[in-house]
Amino acid sequence: MIELFKCAVDIGEQMLLSGGEVHRVEDSVTRMCKALGAQRVDCFIIPSSIVLTVTDSESESHTMTRRITNAGTDFTKLSKLNDLSRRICKNTIKHEDIRPEYEKILEGKSYSFTVECIAYAFIAGAFTLFFGGDLVEFLCAFFIGGLTRFAVFFSDIAVKNTIFAKFLSSFFVTVMAALAVKIGLTPAADEIIIGNIMLLIPGLGFTNALRDLFVGDSIAGILRSLEAVLSAVGIAAGYILTVLITGGVAI
Repeated sequence: MIELFKCAVDIGEQMLLSGGEVHRVEDSVTRMCKALGAQRVDCFIIPSSIVLTVTDSESESHTMTRRITNAGTDFTKLSKLNDLSRRICKNTIKHEDIRPEYEKILEGKSYSFTVECIAYAFIAGAFTLFFGGDLVEFLCAFFIGGLTRFAVFFSDIAVKNTIFAKFLSSFFVTVMAALAVKIGLTPAADEIIIGNIMLLIPGLGFTNALRDLFVGDSIAGILRSLEAVLSAVGIAAGYILTVLITGGVAI
């Protein structure tokens, strides 16, 4: 039975890593463990950790923990994991099939790096047009947006601190926009910078933080809110540093 409880924790861990809200993951893990035969479940989750204690039918307690790092966003995986958890709770899946189903989800295809670069490029260009940019600024933002995916990738590798990685990515975006102004491609870089910085804004993190606060998970909500605010500060700092270096050409 302990192996089944481990599956429940593993599913909850992957839910968090895929962008799930803390209170929903906590509820899912609790429901799965009860459906798997636990007499009592004490589950405590914050964005960086899962602590679970279950009491089985023989009144023995088992405690498991997971350290959560490098959480991202993968709604396809999150949807499949959520579906698996519901099937466990409804007892519509055999116990011996839970682990194979879980591993099958983890092995599922994800978007290639090339597709992500193209998506970054189109999103940056679209936001540039939305904020009033013209065709030339769209093309500049499109090109910089594709390169921004590389900047984010290498920033995440170079530093383990998410906030500093945001700072480096923002610095890169603003430098590239300033360079476009410097070589005469566009008279101003405002819309280009805004369009690309929108790629870095921690919108999902802040939204999940508010949801956690509204349902009473104060600790998780405060931690995620603080992380989102500090990430925004890192983005702003990257822009300000470029302005200081270039003498305001990026404004």
